[in-house]
Amino acid sequence: MRRFAIPGLLAAIVLLAACSTSHVLTGTPRPPIDPAQVRLYYGPPAGGFEEIARLEVQSGAFTYGEQNKTESVLRKLREQAARLGANGILFQGTADGHGGGGVSVGGGGGRVGGSSFSGVGVGVNISPQQKYANGIAIWVPNPPPVEAAPEAPATPATP
Repeated sequence: MRRFAIPGLLAAIVLLAACSTSHVLTGTPRPPIDPAQVRLYYGPPAGGFEEIARLEVQSGAFTYGEQNKTESVLRKLREQAARLGANGILFQGTADGHGGGGVSVGGGGGRVGGSSFSGVGVGVNISPQQKYANGIAIWVPNPPPVEAAPEAPATPATP
């Protein structure tokens, strides 16, 4: 039974490392809030704010598609900010990681004594390039109201 415990533990460590987020406290955290209450700001909000922490997140190790990667890092920024009690994130930007998938081919051969040998190997890496995002977790004392989505136009009555 112990033979199966070590590979399971290693798999858990790899999964945790793939979902890394980090923060550096620069202010005073507040009680946690719902991530849905965290607003994203692309510039300093009117009325001022209090900085709580610097955040850095990355998309999952197996997140495919540019839109999915962007949604993943924005969701993780909101979750991390909410855990610190921030009701806003001053978005700093995203960056693409290095690496990503690829195919490697290798071959070799030789002669030992009267016998020769050869070998070929192929390796495939299917993990995509990760996306990173940075932001500043902030507390906005009087956040502006969320604009309501425009109403859908009424469908004309069919005669």
